[in-house]
Order: sequence, then structure tokens, then C-alpha cells
Amino acid sequence: MAKIKIRPLDDRVVIRPAESEEITAGGIVLPDSAKEKPQRGTVVAVGSGRLLESGDRAGLSLEVGDVVIYGKFGGTDIEVNGEDVKILREVEILAKVLD
Repeated sequence: MAKIKIRPLDDRVVIRPAESEEITAGGIVLPDSAKEKPQRGTVVAVGSGRLLESGDRAGLSLEVGDVVIYGKFGGTDIEVNGEDVKILREVEILAKVLD
């Protein structure tokens, strides 16, 4: 995969959503209109952190490569270099998937 050429600002994170399921557990093939929006993805870029009143930056708890779970309707969907990605604030991410 090509490297994403985008740098999010402040406490924002760029996520590559996981592919949605095309076949159900029972073997039924789903059309695009019936597929659930993925709520899981891989972090491909992180911002520098939220600016605090003291002038320091609060570090993010996520790194590039982390797999995360986020809300179904959170963030902004955009296309970068022909690839669909999602930009979210760190607070919109619900959990980090641990190995």
C-alpha cells in the first residue's frame, strides 16, 4: 500500500477503515447498500497532540499501525491518493485493539 501523504493537526488521527464484510456467516453475499460501515481501522497518521493552556502539547496515546475501534458516525470521510480514509479526533476513538 502506498504511504498516505497527509499530516493531521493537533489531536486528530487518520484511520484506514477495515474492509466491510461481503459474505455473512450463513454464506449470503451482501450488496454494497446492505454492508455495515466498518467501525474498526488502522491508524496511518497522527497529529502532534492537543495544545494545552500552558503552551505544551498533550501527547496522543495512539501510534501509526495501531488498530482501533471508533463510533459508527464519527469523524470525516475523505479520499487521499485514491484511498478512502477517516479523520477523527482522539476522543472519538473508543478503544485500541490489543494483540
